[in-house]
Amino acid sequence: MLRYQITLLLALALCSRVPAQNYFGDYVFTEADTLRGTLVPARSNYDVTYYELHLDVDPVEQAIEGRVEMDYTITGQLPLLQLDLYDNLQIDGIEQDGKELRFTRRAHAVFVELPHPVDIGSRHRMIIRYGGQPTEAQNAPWDGGFVWALDQKNRYWVGVACEGDGASLWWPNKDHLSDEPDSMLISVTVPKRLYVASNGNLRAEVEEGWKKRYDWFVSYPINNYNVSINIGHYEHFADTYRSFDGEELALDYYVMDYNLAKARKQFREVTPMLEAYEHYFGKYPFWDDGFALIETPYLGMEHQSGIAYGNRYMRGYLGGLIPDDMDWDYIIVHEAGHEYFGNSISVADHAEMWVHESFTTYMEALYVEYHHGAADARRYLVSQLRFIRNEEPMLGPPDVNFTDFSSSDHYYKGAWVLHTLRGVINDDPLFFGMLRSFYQDHERSIVSTQEVIDYFSRYADRDLRPFFAQYLRHPDIPVLELRQRGDGVEFRLRADVAELSMPVGAYLKAEPVRLIATAEWQALGRGISVDDVRIDTERFLVGLSVDHAN
Repeated sequence: MLRYQITLLLALALCSRVPAQNYFGDYVFTEADTLRGTLVPARSNYDVTYYELHLDVDPVEQAIEGRVEMDYTITGQLPLLQLDLYDNLQIDGIEQDGKELRFTRRAHAVFVELPHPVDIGSRHRMIIRYGGQPTEAQNAPWDGGFVWALDQKNRYWVGVACEGDGASLWWPNKDHLSDEPDSMLISVTVPKRLYVASNGNLRAEVEEGWKKRYDWFVSYPINNYNVSINIGHYEHFADTYRSFDGEELALDYYVMDYNLAKARKQFREVTPMLEAYEHYFGKYPFWDDGFALIETPYLGMEHQSGIAYGNRYMRGYLGGLIPDDMDWDYIIVHEAGHEYFGNSISVADHAEMWVHESFTTYMEALYVEYHHGAADARRYLVSQLRFIRNEEPMLGPPDVNFTDFSSSDHYYKGAWVLHTLRGVINDDPLFFGMLRSFYQDHERSIVSTQEVIDYFSRYADRDLRPFFAQYLRHPDIPVLELRQRGDGVEFRLRADVAELSMPVGAYLKAEPVRLIATAEWQALGRGISVDDVRIDTERFLVGLSVDHAN
């Protein structure tokens, strides 16, 4: 029941002299976006503690039918309770305490009239019966929905990915990032010849005539969009990972039967990946639920304790994305990184998804650094610079279901922001201690951007608010300006945030220097030209502007 009333960085005046700018003013948000993204009393005044999802899946008709049993606690006045379920799915009834409840529907939201009076602190179980043909994904995982596919032997193969679009596209729930259940049962019935792999641990397999039911249980808090089911002709094999303290973690793999040999070879990468992440952040966060990879007909997704894997047993990202001389599986490394940032540490608003993606993308570089050294990690980060667009702020608009960023800057630029912060701090023990401490102090919790900034500022003993304000709230990166003045050079920092002052790593005639750049012009030295100065582009995401005129 992770609940957090969050104040977004976008709503804060981090630097009093920075005027507020609306970079998203041209976007048009629908009523559904607002109903999904806003915490009105009908959503914020109850806390979900547990879900049971009971689902019968018909892969022939591409239809589902079932019920959700939701345990919740009243936390405030609640004459009307809002659930979320896409309008294309039918609700057959809503029940509580043995009584049918009245409800209305609007823009994918369901408004349930509760019996009164309802005492604050009281606990209830609501049962929602529903069914129909769920949204089909056109381009999973970027476009959410069910994936109705056939495997290489023309057998049914089904998956679900719904980040951004929301779990309410296939099951009724309180579809807001701020509220995670403490635990969850996922019970799925399919034709007997098929197997169901899901999150957590398999508790039971029960034959029911020509069908079979699979009961999976998640024992930790879980984001609703991380809940997923995978149906197909799976083969299961297992392994263990031994942590630094000797404790063993169960590793489970569910793959197409014809890919078993490939998977046994490819999934050997899991152990060195978990070792690297344990080194930097600590033990895998969902230990009791185990770690699993589940082969899917789409590329991948960070489904908690049951990661979707569809990289076709190739290096990199379907054979690309990483430098040609590197050989590791991008989907394993990236999606498993989300177990730490995204699944364990989560945010309460899509506007702050940079916390999920930036830290996880930087974890890819840390994986490379742990196994191959800092130089290769920097080389890997440099290879990502071509993807940075600087078109929009990494922080999106709050209180709407907004995921349509024009670029992937909250991935690659975000990783570079953390890498630049490492260069600014210029003390690796301090930097890595800060990352590890922040993660461990917030493990399995919901955080805000402001909490990240405040924690890092306290730990590093410096005010990092202007730094994050520039990189998160504005599209442009800071620019180091150089101008020739006689036989000398002057420099200053140009930024949207006037208070921003930061050391910038540079080379002066091939010698490394650190320029403490502010908004004011400063002399760099005599007997030099602006052409003698270049930025350390392996460590700092800072632009360069050169004026040769005297």
